[in-house]
Amino acid sequence: MKRNLLLVATGMIVAIAVLAALRATAWPFKDGETPTLAPLLARVTPAVVNIAVVGTAAESRDPLLDDPFFRRFFEGPEAPLAPPSAPRQSIGSGVIIDAAEGLVVTNHHVVQGADSIVVTLSDRREFNAILVGSDAGTDVALLRVMAEGAAFAEIPIGDSSALAVGDYVVAIGNPFGLGQTATAGIVSATGRSGVNLESYEDFIQTDASINPGNSGGALVDLGGQLLGVNTAILSGTGGNIGIGFAIPSNMVREVVEQLLEHGNVQRGRIGLAIQDVTPGLAQALELSTDRGALVTQIEPGSSAEQAGIQAGDVIVAIDGKPIDSSSDLRNEIGLIRAGDSVEVASIRDGEPRTTRATVAADTGGSAAGARAADPASVSLLAGATIMELPSDHPAYGRVHGLWVSAVAAGSAAARFGLRTDDVITGVNREPIASVAELTAALNRARPPIALQVQRDGRSLFLLVR
Repeated sequence: MKRNLLLVATGMIVAIAVLAALRATAWPFKDGETPTLAPLLARVTPAVVNIAVVGTAAESRDPLLDDPFFRRFFEGPEAPLAPPSAPRQSIGSGVIIDAAEGLVVTNHHVVQGADSIVVTLSDRREFNAILVGSDAGTDVALLRVMAEGAAFAEIPIGDSSALAVGDYVVAIGNPFGLGQTATAGIVSATGRSGVNLESYEDFIQTDASINPGNSGGALVDLGGQLLGVNTAILSGTGGNIGIGFAIPSNMVREVVEQLLEHGNVQRGRIGLAIQDVTPGLAQALELSTDRGALVTQIEPGSSAEQAGIQAGDVIVAIDGKPIDSSSDLRNEIGLIRAGDSVEVASIRDGEPRTTRATVAADTGGSAAGARAADPASVSLLAGATIMELPSDHPAYGRVHGLWVSAVAAGSAAARFGLRTDDVITGVNREPIASVAELTAALNRARPPIALQVQRDGRSLFLLVR
């Protein structure tokens, strides 16, 4: 009996302590007694949207049909090898980060291959959206809602570097297409990587439930600031097991800035191969630190070589930001723009040293240099293949513009009236001479947009909404 009374008393003390802690964090209370997240959700949920995507995907094909010997028995020797395309529909979530401009951030994998995108707000208003730009390396995409004069809410982007393990967070999204849903939890870990070795990763890990359809949704703190964009879960069943990941807001901010300016992410590199420093490796190589990125190889003629960095150096900071692992260094350099100079702090033979290196453009196709698709293929004119005029084109040398070599049936570009063999010469009377200029002009313009086109020797305008 005494033992039971002691347990009850202990439980009451713990409950009082938890309640006091909640009050100390200024957590809202309902009816003066019950802690609630309702006021927070009332502020932020209007800025979290559902995203419906319609695109095309190749149908599966029996590999025997790709063998010329077997193919002649089914389709004939001259039959095309490409499988047919089929409609594809997907759902996800997004976050309005700029109400005035109608900018919505989501995941690259949510909108990849989209022909049309529809955004639905929590009040059930629906709007068409265009893809400003997308980056597969970070799984971040930026949309612009096509709604002149419409009123939106927004969530301010916070500082994800201030997050600590144990901080309370709330995940908001559209799991399994059920509609807007909020779940709460804590930050389980920060700086997670290795979920996808081909990506730039610095994930926030949380136990707030994240399920399919939550992708692109918001991870907010109790102050209502966006600290992450939900992107993935670790699960053997496809459902939540308490291990979810979000892209930190600081990385999202850097990617969004580049997508607005260029339509893609222009990654940097300094030309070195690296690996993690582990305690065992530090002991074997007699290193004076067990953290950082160990340089294993220097590319001849690279910025790293010019800066005097050598194999065996351990890089511990970039521009004063600590580097604890090879993924830290990869993320930091990968999001620095080409031409910028960075301060590299390293340790060599136990002695600290500092040098400066100029970041070069990453033009490679490796994981460290993964690039977004051609800007024209992920812009407002999705479905059109756009390139510079080839030298054998009849308009070459006479017209300055871009050649539309193909337009997919039913695509956004086709609906706007663009046709194969059109030559795009301007956006809102602004001359266009390159794909980069076209992407930048479309990103700057507010719909409706007048696209100037040369067709069959005559000039016309296409209205793009």
